[in-house]
Amino acid sequence: MEQQTNKSNMHSEEATNNMNMELTTEEKNIAIIAYITVIGLIIAFIMNSDKKAVFSTYHIKQSLGLAATGLALFVVGMVPILGWLISFFGSLGLLYLWIMGLVNAINGKQKPVPWLGEKYEEWFKNI
Repeated sequence: MEQQTNKSNMHSEEATNNMNMELTTEEKNIAIIAYITVIGLIIAFIMNSDKKAVFSTYHIKQSLGLAATGLALFVVGMVPILGWLISFFGSLGLLYLWIMGLVNAINGKQKPVPWLGEKYEEWFKNI
């Protein structure tokens, strides 16, 4: 039984490695650009509009979700005292999410950002 588990783990690792090999550098670059400010998100969206690469589109959606969350935190930050606190700590959390998304794009992983990534997938599934 243990050998079967090891074989299935090796198989899933091989599938992940094959997926990384199948990614073109252009897809990976578009995914990375999507995380570099809102302007980078717009550029990545335009670069990916013709090819609709799955990997790039996935990270564009994740980055769009992070931008929307940042906008929401900005609006909440306009409320004195409590809004400032929520905005401050939310921005620290947003920075963590942004770093995790960027690291996933650099490493060629199609993995949602922690906490909100699955919601971003749900909200932006039609893009």
